[in-house]
Amino acid sequence: MPASRPQIGSTAPAPRFAYPVNLDLHDVPVLVVGGGRIGARKADGLVAAGARVRLVATAVSEHVDGVEVAEIRARPFEPSDLDGMRLVVTATGVADVDAEVSRMARARGIWTNAADQPVDCEFILPAIARVGRVTVAVSTDGASPALARELRTVIAEWLTDDLAALAEQLSEERASVQARGESTEDIDWTERVRAGIAAAVRGPSLAP
Repeated sequence: MPASRPQIGSTAPAPRFAYPVNLDLHDVPVLVVGGGRIGARKADGLVAAGARVRLVATAVSEHVDGVEVAEIRARPFEPSDLDGMRLVVTATGVADVDAEVSRMARARGIWTNAADQPVDCEFILPAIARVGRVTVAVSTDGASPALARELRTVIAEWLTDDLAALAEQLSEERASVQARGESTEDIDWTERVRAGIAAAVRGPSLAP
């Protein structure tokens, strides 16, 4: 017999991380605590987003890009490492250490992510699929990062270079509307966008 479909009842908890945002991190100071594989991956993503990353770790592995990371402090975390930071990502792999870093950062009003410890997070990092300026973020509210990653992989197959080009075309069309002194909010873009997506992903029409 086929497996039964999971039922979502009224007892399902409300999402905790319920307000997704996209941040402009260009030249924003961000602290990463932990220099292993996970810490290095977090640092790489932040550097790619334009952040100025300070990395603190007792052991800095070969995974850490010593050229792109703005500052490396090869020693245990100290409270002064938080000075001037706007965000903190802690990924030491030691639960008590990550919890303490998170506690200290929160006390200073700094938003914090603790890898694999949602209880010690004020924000979580979704699984990302990206092409050009099109970004799709998938989150399970911390319930299953593995599910988020697999969904991201499925969605990524739809993100073609033509879809990135479509985003640029639509941006130009919006700019033309605004240049005429008109509002882009008064236009129903549905048909235009759906036709463009169908052509870009070489799939069926998305029209209802």
